[in-house]
Amino acid sequence: MRVAVILLTFLTTTLLLGRFGLADFVHALTFPGRVTGTVLLVVSFTTLVSAAAVLDHWVRHSFPHSGLVALIGAFAALLTNAMLLVETVKDGESAAYPTLFGALTAGSAWAVFAVWRTSVTVPAPKRVAAAVIVSSVIAVANFGYQNLYQPYQRETRPLITLSMGKAVLSKDHKAFAVPVDITIQNHGDVGFYVLGTEFHAMGERVPLSSRDRLRQQWRTDAEKWANADEVNPLSRREIHQPGELVEAQPWMPYGQWIESSDTFATQVVVQMPIDTPYDQVAFYATASLARKDRLVLQPPLQFLAYSWSGSKVPLWVKEQQKKGLDSLIYRARVHENNAIDESTRDPRYVTVYWRFGTHGASVATSIARQGDEDHLPTQAEAREVVSRYGLADVITGPVERTLWDIKSQR
Repeated sequence: MRVAVILLTFLTTTLLLGRFGLADFVHALTFPGRVTGTVLLVVSFTTLVSAAAVLDHWVRHSFPHSGLVALIGAFAALLTNAMLLVETVKDGESAAYPTLFGALTAGSAWAVFAVWRTSVTVPAPKRVAAAVIVSSVIAVANFGYQNLYQPYQRETRPLITLSMGKAVLSKDHKAFAVPVDITIQNHGDVGFYVLGTEFHAMGERVPLSSRDRLRQQWRTDAEKWANADEVNPLSRREIHQPGELVEAQPWMPYGQWIESSDTFATQVVVQMPIDTPYDQVAFYATASLARKDRLVLQPPLQFLAYSWSGSKVPLWVKEQQKKGLDSLIYRARVHENNAIDESTRDPRYVTVYWRFGTHGASVATSIARQGDEDHLPTQAEAREVVSRYGLADVITGPVERTLWDIKSQR
């Protein structure tokens, strides 16, 4: 009975660790992930050899150090199963795996005790102890780096720049066009999926007061900053009014990626009538990103629904739509960056909301289980998702241009 329990523990550990280890060794997105896969494969092989050593130690007695091999295998299984138990309890969502690793941890602990009680002979005990301690420290350090430090290390993100070209009048002088160059540069050491992008131009009326504005008017302007997306300067003569959307569009294909030290550049052209009522135009560009070492995006990002029609629209998006903010909704499956989380967590989907309305445009991204789209995450939940999957929003703007020089040419 004792031998059967130990063999069952070792063989089950071998199969599980071999499965996870091989998947991480081949497919993990980070070097520490590949190291973790290698460690799991080594432990899997150790427990397999230890299973044979258990049979020899209790039955055949043909190898003098089979007890020591069994003891080392039991200790390796105990340490690894305990760490995987912590991992599956912390991040896993399946009750089966914590239960399984809990049973394997208990079985491994009992195996260590049972083998040790047989008075195992340990040659050069100091060397064996040193080897076990060193290997344990390396395994724990790698586990801590992969699961504790790495998710919270300093984030890197690309940089978006906007530059305007010379405005060009139409032949009949009734319209003009302003070319705008958009460049995104990734100076970091990891690549990013580009989940969504948007460029929009806002027309702004900025009439001048005939006299100096009073201090109370400055205070009124400052009070608007608290809940405003745009912050206009306090001005002695300028009277800033809310901007109005002139043009909006994506500027990079959905689901594309930008690698480390890579650059992507494009140009958009904004056309307006020469008799436009606006005094200046402001340009904005946004990119919603996800780190390629934190998730795998299963392409393509597919169109799902319009906010103004369809049954797959979350309630909070419908509420925004009633307030004048329309959305185009895209979705794709995402996979975890390691085999353990991929197996123990529920499937996740990334949803991209491309939003536009009278007062601007934006891109919003969420990652959640299917059916949880109506749930608005708390700040803590949102931070956890951002950290786990390396989500980042890169925004540039406003880059403003006066229109007086153009309008004077009509």
